[in-house]
Amino acid sequence: MRIIIAGGSVGGLFVSELLRRDGHDVTLLERSALGLEGRGAGLVAQSEVFDMLREAGVAHLATFGVVARERIHLDRAGAIVHRQATPQTQLSWDRLFRTFRERVPEGGYVGGRAVTGVTQEARRARVHLADGGVEEADLVIAADGLGSTLREAVAGPGAQPAYAGYVAWRGLVPEAAMPPEAAATLFERFAFHDMPGSQALGYLVPGADGAIERGRRRYNWVWYRRYTPEELAGVLTDAEGQRHDFSLAPGQMAPAAADALRADAARLLPPAFAAAVAAEPRPFVQAIFDYEAPRLVAGRLALTGDAAFVARPHTAMGVAKAAGDAFALRDALAGQPDLAGALAAYERARLPHGRAVVEYGRRLGAFLG
Repeated sequence: MRIIIAGGSVGGLFVSELLRRDGHDVTLLERSALGLEGRGAGLVAQSEVFDMLREAGVAHLATFGVVARERIHLDRAGAIVHRQATPQTQLSWDRLFRTFRERVPEGGYVGGRAVTGVTQEARRARVHLADGGVEEADLVIAADGLGSTLREAVAGPGAQPAYAGYVAWRGLVPEAAMPPEAAATLFERFAFHDMPGSQALGYLVPGADGAIERGRRRYNWVWYRRYTPEELAGVLTDAEGQRHDFSLAPGQMAPAAADALRADAARLLPPAFAAAVAAEPRPFVQAIFDYEAPRLVAGRLALTGDAAFVARPHTAMGVAKAAGDAFALRDALAGQPDLAGALAAYERARLPHGRAVVEYGRRLGAFLG
């Protein structure tokens, strides 16, 4: 079949890899013209991700990770009040993305082409683009993430994620930029600090180029904080005064807002976490959302990844969920004689799983929202 995937991040690349290997003619259309490398931190790989690496013949990527030897909890003064030996490996999102991006044949990945909608006939679908172009396909797959433009074509009007009541302030600090005292407390560990309605956590991840050697890694910190919907509008307003729907990228935050964040960290967080926040020159923020699609297919259009289900980051299941969707879609298309039957099988397989992951995220984040 001729297949178009809207969205060129890791989830879209997983689908492309599997369907191309099954002989389909696949093109990914990515809205960003600048590329997506450098946008990811570390990811905790679940079994579906390892399955994908083996399927693609790149299982060696699983060895390029940073290991946190234990989990620790800090009190406000910075003392370790609880520790548990639970080794965990953070792989490089950037290296994963780059590897699967490089596997796409020439012309199969097109940046700077934003999909705005899909229209369908009995035997074809038409993908409409922001530049006025139209592309035809037998099957269209929406892998366009949290802010999916195609979700409503499947799930109906108003099918948008619901704000969970809190945001994640974030930073990615080069290892060498971390103050020594903070590094001594936080490095080689998965660290937490809990307070009423808030949580800070952090861990080492590979460097921007996937490096895992000491001195070339990055410290990834996250600070969950509550905000009312009215306050959220201010949190997501950038330095130019423009309001964003879901997040602010590094460099978009107003300097005064970044200074206020650092001052709050010094007042509220353990010294090591406050130092990590202070060491990040370009903090960024993402609001936390929930979403469950009531259905995953409509005609020749199928939802995958965060276009279908948005689960809170506490689950560490975002990339794994996308990989599972890709496998289920591949298997359904290979195992059914007609497209309608295949997409129905895909929906039956993934609806219960997606709902379970979203509910799991709600339970994990209940003390924050």
